[in-house]
Amino acid sequence: MIRVVKIGGRVQTDPALPALLAASWQRSPALVIVHGGGDEVTALQAAFGRQSQFVDGRRVTALEDLDLLRMALSGSANKRLVAAFVGAALPAVGISGEDAGMMRATAHSRETMGEVGTPSEVDSLLLQHLLAGGFCPVVSPLARDRDSSGAGVLNVNGDDAAAALAVALRAAELLLVSDVDGVLVDGVVQARMDVDVAKAAIRDGIVRGGMAAKLDAAIGALARGVQRVRIGSVRALTDETSGTVMTLAGVSV
Repeated sequence: MIRVVKIGGRVQTDPALPALLAASWQRSPALVIVHGGGDEVTALQAAFGRQSQFVDGRRVTALEDLDLLRMALSGSANKRLVAAFVGAALPAVGISGEDAGMMRATAHSRETMGEVGTPSEVDSLLLQHLLAGGFCPVVSPLARDRDSSGAGVLNVNGDDAAAALAVALRAAELLLVSDVDGVLVDGVVQARMDVDVAKAAIRDGIVRGGMAAKLDAAIGALARGVQRVRIGSVRALTDETSGTVMTLAGVSV
């Protein structure tokens, strides 16, 4: 039973994270981790005199930002996480969506978002080889530009990347780990939320920014066959009752 777990940038600083992931792996050693690194990207951009911009919870990425993203996401963030996970006895291996052409993406809207892509193709063979060999892939969400004949790269929102990998792997669960206990509506964590309610929450501005991006990713994953999607805090890694369970419209769990 393959699980895909996306860990957000702020969650990565939680000292409990490595041990919880290792415990989850021990229970079911078929885990793929996708990570963000927004704070590190922002800090690196600032160091180079560049300003971060976001649209609907997704980072606007100029051509000049791509090497910075590679350094922050596939470099420092990825290797820092791998070191922490290996230290907790999790056999982690760091890769990016660019490796072996694993993930390809198409530009979302260059006029407003720049070099930001939506995953269009995933070749899961590398992930399957790593899992079969007893390793836990830790994936940086950069992708090859499907429309580029060279070494083009696109920045992919981590939630979108995790959803695409979960679909390709036919994962039993996609877990989006955030710094809140689940999807909040009027300050209350929702135990369950179907796609119609989620779409309305985004449309009406009840859910915004990064959480809206998570709901979008969850909706897409469910529509393409992922069995179960949850959004929650690090507790959700080992507590299957924790977080908000997303369902298709009219489906009870």
